[in-house]
Amino acid sequence: MINKIVASPAEAVADIFDGAVVMISGFGEAGSPIELIHALIDQGAKDLTVISNNTGSGHVGLAALIAHRRVKKMICSFPRTANSMVFPELYNNGEIELEIVPQGTLAERIRSGGAGIPAFYTPTSVGTPLAEGKESRTFDGKTYVLERTIRADFSLVKCRAADRYGNLVYNKTARNFGPIMCMAAEATIVQAKQIVDLGQLDPEAVVTPGIFVGKVVEVANPAEESKLVAEGRRYPW
Repeated sequence: MINKIVASPAEAVADIFDGAVVMISGFGEAGSPIELIHALIDQGAKDLTVISNNTGSGHVGLAALIAHRRVKKMICSFPRTANSMVFPELYNNGEIELEIVPQGTLAERIRSGGAGIPAFYTPTSVGTPLAEGKESRTFDGKTYVLERTIRADFSLVKCRAADRYGNLVYNKTARNFGPIMCMAAEATIVQAKQIVDLGQLDPEAVVTPGIFVGKVVEVANPAEESKLVAEGRRYPW
């Protein structure tokens, strides 16, 4: 019997190893798997390369993982946002590496990785420092830069509901990066606000089929990142 449900976030992230490449979903807090990230901090894996849309907020979630010196490199689109309190200081001190990728290019590098496409051409970044050292070609009189796709050892993803097969549906902007990250990792770990019985998810509404998911853990009352940041909270509590 297929059953991908695990008992706790700690059990879900237990296999993540030192030096792993980890995708972390999140396009705003709707998709940020706070509980899985905090469990990863407790677990202790280090020297991680993390792919995410940004570098986290305040001192919780991804920002807390970075603050605990568990991340050696970030690959992201927005390393500095209104509530970035950790990454900018570490980067300016030379304590963490950064690869900036335009947001659309980042999404396509991940999507292509999941689709088995090794690289693609895009006009984004032509004539900028981000194109330096990369192959370029001209098609129909327009220059394009070659971008290699991204795959990861693990993805940490947040969804609204799942079943024991690992079929997923999302909440709002959690759908932006979550589905493609599920496809582009060797092992996908998901926290779901609700785990439902088989047949309760409308097949027409399923966004991520269970074939792309390895583990699911229910987190019925997930933390709200914005509220934690507003309260000045830090992890560990």
